[in-house]
Amino acid sequence: MNFDLSEEQELFTSTVDRFTSQIDVETRHKIRGLDGGYDPSRWSELAELGLVALAADEDSGGMGGSPLDLALVGEALGRNIAPDPWLENGVVPARILAAAGAEDMLESVLSGEKFVSFAWAERNQRYSLQAKQTKVSGRAINGQKTFVLGAGLADAFLVTADDDGATKIYLIPADRAGLDVRQYRLADGSIAGELQFNNVAIEDGDQLEVSSDDLPPIIAIARLLAAAEMVGLGQRLLDDTLAYVKEREQFGTAIGSFQALQHRLVDCYSKIEQARSMLYRAAMVDPSDGAALRRSSAGAKAYIGEAVDHVAREAVQLHGGMGITDELTIGHAMKRVLLLNRLFGDTSTSLTEFAQAA
Repeated sequence: MNFDLSEEQELFTSTVDRFTSQIDVETRHKIRGLDGGYDPSRWSELAELGLVALAADEDSGGMGGSPLDLALVGEALGRNIAPDPWLENGVVPARILAAAGAEDMLESVLSGEKFVSFAWAERNQRYSLQAKQTKVSGRAINGQKTFVLGAGLADAFLVTADDDGATKIYLIPADRAGLDVRQYRLADGSIAGELQFNNVAIEDGDQLEVSSDDLPPIIAIARLLAAAEMVGLGQRLLDDTLAYVKEREQFGTAIGSFQALQHRLVDCYSKIEQARSMLYRAAMVDPSDGAALRRSSAGAKAYIGEAVDHVAREAVQLHGGMGITDELTIGHAMKRVLLLNRLFGDTSTSLTEFAQAA
């Protein structure tokens, strides 16, 4: 079997590397310190490279990237510890809008003109996609959403709401009367928000034609790409730690020569290689087989999340106390892993869904 990347895949990964390789710790601090925790001009540049359009099929105006194509981009973003919310504010909204046939807004998202957030999480509902606390009453929405990634920069929100027992999705502009946004910072330095809906009017065209069967495959892809980014982060954590133990001296010799540390690093290397194999295996599942896609993505995220979390903790410990500080990339990578590991389902949730589907 040929495991070499295609010319197009090589192009996209090299494009991501060039786009993100210049992001050092100081630049990351500046980006995270901006209003909304991100730079809109950088988002436009990312979209111009076609990285968002890769998530939508050609019939919807995108580039028709396969799950493997997307996974390679996610891995490259992780490897460079990129601050870009490509997955949460690019891929997920684009896939939902494409499934709904919302061509005008989709075109704006793919071009980077509009920044959209997916508002689905509710308090005390764990990772359920079913809306319960946010409800439709007549022609208005009432309720609350939490953990809305990129809420501070969003031009519009994709909101799940309960309508007479059925979960439906509405495209609500951020400036709609009655919609209040409270921002807060997450572990990785990005900004999320809580949305409060106080009789927010539903206008004609706000409801998207997305069935309950359309959302799980989209979330399956999101889980797969969260796992892909974690693989990239894990590789960067391992590479930086290997470089450090070769330079850090104790008792007159590099600590990388200590056999106990070598064993721990070999273990981390094995976990990353196994995680990458798991990722590619899941990414090559036929996307038209929804059940297989959901099963494989859940299994991959469960395994990869646990493996990379282990590597992150080892990297921090081998760096000592400074490993968790903002002055080193190690701390930034670990915090991003913490977020991705819980996005659309933590390890136990993903493992449970994998077991149920197996």
